[in-house]
Amino acid sequence: MTALATAAASGTRPGGVLRAVGRTHRTALVLSLVALAAAAVALIWLHSFGDEARAGVSACATPPTDGLPSCAAVDAITADGTYRDGMSALATALSWVMFPVAAWAGGALIGRELENGTAQLAWTQSVTPARWLAVKLAAPAALLTAGTGGLLLLNDWARGDGDPDLVGDWYYPDAFVSTGPVAVAYALAGLALGALAGLVWRRALPAAGVALAASLLLHGVLERYRENLWPTVTRTAAGTLELPRSAFQVTWPDPTRHGARLSSVTFHPESHFWPLQLVETGLLLAVAGTATAAAFLLLARRLP
Repeated sequence: MTALATAAASGTRPGGVLRAVGRTHRTALVLSLVALAAAAVALIWLHSFGDEARAGVSACATPPTDGLPSCAAVDAITADGTYRDGMSALATALSWVMFPVAAWAGGALIGRELENGTAQLAWTQSVTPARWLAVKLAAPAALLTAGTGGLLLLNDWARGDGDPDLVGDWYYPDAFVSTGPVAVAYALAGLALGALAGLVWRRALPAAGVALAASLLLHGVLERYRENLWPTVTRTAAGTLELPRSAFQVTWPDPTRHGARLSSVTFHPESHFWPLQLVETGLLLAVAGTATAAAFLLLARRLP
């Protein structure tokens, strides 16, 4: 309460509310920066295993493609396991970042401040409710965009040539989210949904729970229907159809559809990565924008 009261008393000073937000949520800021730094260091460290890991995969090929005895490069194979597991863990962390963001936004950023009365205290001074909410959202949104975007660039760098045997095919859920702008959009959507939940429930724990549930629902729906966000390619051929490893297969061959001698399959080629990324990013930003607008409208309607 002290931090917001101080900000309220000096609300006319530029940056007063912003500094108060930083002080009030200092612990969350420090933990986020530590997690960001740890992830960045891990990606840089994993990048050093990349070439050895790719050599390990090559050595296990039949026949080996690099002149090494099959699976005899022990160091390379060890690097392969470290690299594969580490990249998988970081991809998962990046693809699920919206969940802690949503819970924190609903519980601590908005819900707890309304529950404790610190927000109302600021509003009775020179900080307008709209300005209070704008700063509450703008500051973490900027940090989330910069932090998540920076990790995406490091992740793409650490993935190297994107060997699917090491880092997963481009359409795997965690790999897809952690290699494009959709990860940033998920984080921003989680922030907006959390803020809206905080304003609706006005209590920390219920708001955090609802924000988390809404984020899980959004994430699950988009993952389930991702294949429908862009038109697929259909291929029909006689006999057995073979698609490239990079194909995101949506349907499997069904000889009965075109007669016993023909098979038909629909899929997304790797060239559909960016269209799918941009469509999903647009949907998430639309959700974020709608939730943000609803939060401001609800705040205005609830004012005395």
